[in-house]
Amino acid sequence: MNRIREIREDKGYTQTEIAKKLGITQRNYSYFETGQTMLTEEILNKIANFYNTSIDYLLYRTDIREPYPKSIIKDEKN
Repeated sequence: MNRIREIREDKGYTQTEIAKKLGITQRNYSYFETGQTMLTEEILNKIANFYNTSIDYLLYRTDIREPYPKSIIKDEKN
């Protein structure tokens, strides 16, 4: 199971509900969950923002669900 499906199910949402919030069809969202279509940067950002998590968590780069503190993000830009 991928993280995008996992987090959606943990929060109790259907694919249709998330697809509406992302502005895409349920079929396209399903393709993202099953890996038939690669996630775009735009969709990854929308999903991470919606669930208040990091893209790294969604992509298995970390097991920490919480988003990065804004102070860390600002420091990395400098």
